[in-house]
Amino acid sequence: MKAQQHLHRLKVPLVKLSFLGGARLHAGVTAGEFLDAACRIDELLFTSEKRMALSADADLEVATSRTGVVSRPACACDRGFRVVGMDICFHGCKREVNPIGLPLCCNQKKTSNFVSESFPQNALLLSWKKTLSRCRDSTAIFVPNGSQSRTFSQIEEEAQSLARELAGLAPGSVAAVQIGNSVRWPALLIALFRARLIPLPLGRHMEAAELSAALDACNAAVLLTESAGRIQFHPCEPASPVCWDTPRPDFLKLTSGTTSAPRAIRFRAFQLLADCEQICSTMGIGRHDLNFGVIPFSHSYGFSNLLTPLIANGIPLVASEDRMPRAILNDLASSKATVFAGMPIFFQKFAELENLPALPHLRLCISAGAPLSKDVATRFSEKFGLKIHTFYGASECGGIGYDASDAFDYRDGFAGEPMRGVDVERVEGGASICVRSAAVGDGYFPIRDTESLENGRFVPSDLIRWDSRGMFIDGRVSDVINVAGRKLNPVELEQRLLLFPGVKAVVVFGVPSALRGEEPVACVATEQPGDTAAILRFCHTQFSPWQVPKDVWVVPEIPTNERGKISRRALIARYLVKDAP
Repeated sequence: MKAQQHLHRLKVPLVKLSFLGGARLHAGVTAGEFLDAACRIDELLFTSEKRMALSADADLEVATSRTGVVSRPACACDRGFRVVGMDICFHGCKREVNPIGLPLCCNQKKTSNFVSESFPQNALLLSWKKTLSRCRDSTAIFVPNGSQSRTFSQIEEEAQSLARELAGLAPGSVAAVQIGNSVRWPALLIALFRARLIPLPLGRHMEAAELSAALDACNAAVLLTESAGRIQFHPCEPASPVCWDTPRPDFLKLTSGTTSAPRAIRFRAFQLLADCEQICSTMGIGRHDLNFGVIPFSHSYGFSNLLTPLIANGIPLVASEDRMPRAILNDLASSKATVFAGMPIFFQKFAELENLPALPHLRLCISAGAPLSKDVATRFSEKFGLKIHTFYGASECGGIGYDASDAFDYRDGFAGEPMRGVDVERVEGGASICVRSAAVGDGYFPIRDTESLENGRFVPSDLIRWDSRGMFIDGRVSDVINVAGRKLNPVELEQRLLLFPGVKAVVVFGVPSALRGEEPVACVATEQPGDTAAILRFCHTQFSPWQVPKDVWVVPEIPTNERGKISRRALIARYLVKDAP
């Protein structure tokens, strides 16, 4: 059967497939002619209903004129396509085979149905192939004391082993991953991509109800956890794959809507790679560096600053789950890490410590996940002599802004200048921004929100102010408190209350009011037990009567979640029940 006679059977465009002619294969397996040197395809996999050359019900390996043939479907995914059937022709009762097992001549003919599906190559897997060829025997992952955990080649071996375990899951299924900052993360991510599964990273310390809601909302087929150094499989309901529309996602990031219902952001691999490249180029992070990984790998910040640079650029990391400030500093010294991606709470705790270890190798400190106050940054720099570089981003689009300067001139709310490859446009009189870049996700799942995220553009809910230095975050649209029809920006109150002696952190939020719609409440963390009445008197000297908080709630520390973020929603819930009977 001629190659052109097969073309009309293909239901999708031949993006990466073409025919060369079958003389060399003696027309024995016409599907073996899917090869085009111009496409730079080195390996192919073809499977059939029955194996015609050797044993039945096995993968059929087809010889090509290029460098070889892969034998497993997971490897075929790296090439950007899969073939799930083919036409096979034999011509003769006596079946002779060549040295590689292909039939040479026969008198009998058998034809099976042929179906082909092409899909874009996974950009991160292609980058991993280059990283592996360049860094194969180098150390990829260190444990906190500086000892080697895995080389790049050992990650590859582990990924191949995990891919075999994942083979029973249907391609296109969502696989939730809840393994903390495990050293197995890179290998598992590669294996999931090769199996055409869609990873959904989840924080290790999610409450049971929160975890269940996330799995249901994202229609996860399986939850992957780790126990005793092995990946554990927990089937979920419903376990059927999602019927994805085009383009099908390669990856999901979990986020929350304004109603607190979980939802995911859809990404393709090239968007994840774009975020990685924008981060590394803007921040000057390269293969000479060693990232210290204590922020959660499941968070967009940790994923893009730690995992993808390892896979795409060969930048090694230290995998740590120790949240004790002194232990982190000691591990930074022992591991000789050069880059520390942290959150404001880390830098605050570091600045409060005495008898500090020397950190001669640490050259770059990054802060993201929550606003970095001028006071915290100044105290850290005075003690360590290092600049903290503010990093501003969002799960929906990755990095947005970065403070690349070396000046210790900190200002509250500063979010830096737009990153390389990121276009930031002012909208609505400059109070909001629109972000465009190759890293912006495709949309939300399961319910889209086209006004804020679609077609390579994302509109954050942050209130942005600009000056000659760059962007400043003045709060969020959703945080604005509606006091009898007047709009109160809580950031304005927070900045004033930080001037009160002994106050080290403040969060202002709105609570329901029968008369005024909402009323402001100030949650204040003080160095010593605070005088609520004195703080309220101070408020009356600083604010208009309608802006004065109805209550001041004094706490030792402002609580944060696993990602180092302060949730106003969570604080409101705690405040409303704290005095309940």
